[in-house]
Amino acid sequence: MRTVIQILLFIAAVVLAYMIYQSIQRPIDFEKAKDARYEVTIERLKDIRKAQLAYKDVYGRFTGSWDTLIDFVMHDSIRNVRKVGELTDSMIEAGISERKAIQMGLLIRDTIRESVVESLFGKGYDANQLRYVPVPDTQAEFHLGAAIITTGSGIKVPVFEAKAHNNTILKSLDEQLVINLNDLARTNEKYPGLKVGSLTEAINNAGNWE
Repeated sequence: MRTVIQILLFIAAVVLAYMIYQSIQRPIDFEKAKDARYEVTIERLKDIRKAQLAYKDVYGRFTGSWDTLIDFVMHDSIRNVRKVGELTDSMIEAGISERKAIQMGLLIRDTIRESVVESLFGKGYDANQLRYVPVPDTQAEFHLGAAIITTGSGIKVPVFEAKAHNNTILKSLDEQLVINLNDLARTNEKYPGLKVGSLTEAINNAGNWE
């Protein structure tokens, strides 16, 4: 009888130790996985911002269409200035401006057109992936929007927003810890996820992680 009791006590001790370990390790594992997913999602949002800013430079507005933005990156071009040479101290001392140096042939400043995808991201970049949240085993898309808002001073400003909810970014992770994270964000009046830009205010296209 004593042996049975000892075995039961041993099992109970092992179970208790495991539960304590899990209560400590569970949030640690969650934070590691969350940080890893946040990191790649932020990089994707930065790429979206880069593409949107280039689109605005060409067309004077942002776009709320993934098809339009991706087609722009894949097939359009942007103007870049090719710079050869810089003003030297001796030129500056001689009162030679950059414009005069160009006229004299001492500097070269050519405006050339380059592929958007190569100029912004380099050869081999898959622009089709811009729309997707980089989460394993899912094809979830970022929510994308664009608008024109009027500031308090009456100035009309083009804006865009791309965002993904924590429920998407952290899919398949600890459900209760995701709920806790969302509740904390709402308590602090913050978006429960990651986003860049805003459709309601001019924030200079900042991300909510910055």
